[in-house]
Amino acid sequence: MSTAVPPSARAAGGARPSPADPLRAFASPATWLGAAHLLLDAFIGAATCFLLLAGLFWSVLLLPFALLGVPVWLLTAWVGAGLGAIERARYRLLLGVVIDPQPMPPAHRNPLRYAGVLLRDPGVQRRTAHQVLAAPLGMLTSGIVYGLLAFGATLLVLPVAVLMSGNPDAHLFGIPLASGTVRGLLAGLGLILLLVTPAVVRALVALDVAVARALLGPVPGALAARVGELERSRARVVDSVEAERRRIERDLHDGTQQHLVSLAMTLGRAKARYRTEPDGIGDLLDEAHQQAKDAVVELRGLIRGLHPPVLSDRGLDAALPALAARCPVPVDLTVDVPVRPAPAVEAIGYFVVSEALTNVAKHAGAARATVTVVESDRTLWITVTDDGHGGADPAHGTGLRGLADRVSGVDGQLSVDSPVGGPTVLTVELPGRPL
Repeated sequence: MSTAVPPSARAAGGARPSPADPLRAFASPATWLGAAHLLLDAFIGAATCFLLLAGLFWSVLLLPFALLGVPVWLLTAWVGAGLGAIERARYRLLLGVVIDPQPMPPAHRNPLRYAGVLLRDPGVQRRTAHQVLAAPLGMLTSGIVYGLLAFGATLLVLPVAVLMSGNPDAHLFGIPLASGTVRGLLAGLGLILLLVTPAVVRALVALDVAVARALLGPVPGALAARVGELERSRARVVDSVEAERRRIERDLHDGTQQHLVSLAMTLGRAKARYRTEPDGIGDLLDEAHQQAKDAVVELRGLIRGLHPPVLSDRGLDAALPALAARCPVPVDLTVDVPVRPAPAVEAIGYFVVSEALTNVAKHAGAARATVTVVESDRTLWITVTDDGHGGADPAHGTGLRGLADRVSGVDGQLSVDSPVGGPTVLTVELPGRPL
C-alpha cells in the first residue's frame, strides 16, 4: 500500500519532497541535496555572472573597432546558452527539477543580422538576466544556508568545547560562558537553528526554482504563439493548394483540352476526306501532327511546373540548372547538396528557386541573378540574389507570402533583405537530411 505525501511536505517548484517532521527533515537526503544546491549558488553564480559581464563589456568596447564586438557578442550569447544548460542540469541532478530549455534562434549566415536577432530574442534576454542575477541571489541563498548550518552547529557543540578546553573565562560575542545555564541556552538556540534549517532550505529552493523556471525555461506564450502561427500557415497553405488545383484545372480545360479537341476534329476531317480523296489528306495530317506536338509541349510545361521528373530522379543538382537556363535573366547557379534532403523539402526548395526567379524576371528589373543552394549541418540554405531595384516586401506581395507559407509548412524560415535601390537577397532555411 502506498502512502501519499501530504501537500505540506512537497517542496515547491517540483523539487524532491522532504518530511514535515523537523528531525526527519533534517536527516532527509532532500534537505542536504537542497542545501548543497544552495551552497553552490554563490560559486556558480559568481562564475557565470563574471563570464557574461566580461563578454558584454568586450562586446561594447570592441564594437566601434570595425565591428569586432559582433563576434564577441555572438560568442557571449552562445556561451550563455551553454551555461544555462549546465544550470538546468544542476537543477535536475540535485533537486529533481526538470526545466525545459528555450531554444536559441536558428543560425544566420549574416553575422550582423544574427547578432541583432540574438539581441532581440526574449530567450537570450531572460537567460542573460538570470546570469546577471545569479551572483547576488547566490550570495544571499548561500549565505543564509551557510550561516544557519555553521552558527547552529557551533552553538550546539559549544558546551562540550568549553568543557574540553578547561577555560572558565571563555566568552562568545561578549557573553561569558562560565555558567552552565548560559551554555545550555546557547546549545538550545543552536539546536533550534538546525531544526529550522530544513524549512528555510525548502523556502529558498522554492524561490531559486521559481526564478530559474521564469528566466531559464521557455518564454511564456512562445509555444502557443508558434502553434498559432503554424495553424495560420497551414490554413494559408491549404488555400494556396486549392488555388493551385483550380489553376491546373483551368489550364487543362482552356489549354490542353482545346488542343486535344482540335486534334480530334482535324483527324475526323482527315478520316472523312480519306474516303473521297485518299491523296488529299497530307495537309490535314501535318496540321494534326503539329497540334499533337503543341499538346505534348503544354502538358510537359504543366508537369514541369508541378514536379519535374528529373527532380525525383536526380535531385536539385540536376533540376535547378534547367530552371536557371529558362530564366530570361542570366543566372549564376551554385549547388552543393552532397546528401539529398527529404522529397518534400526538395520539392519546396525547387519551388522556392522557381518562384524567386520568376519574381526576378517579372518585377525586379535585374540584369543578373545569383542562386546558391548549399547543405550545411543538416540544413538546406537557399539564397537568391539579384541586382534589381529592390523594395520587395513579403507583407505586401502574395508571391513572397506564398513562399513563406510553403517554407513554414516544413518548419523552415524565409527572410528577405531588399532595400530600395537593391540588391535583393532572399534567404531560405529548410531542414536538410534527417537526423
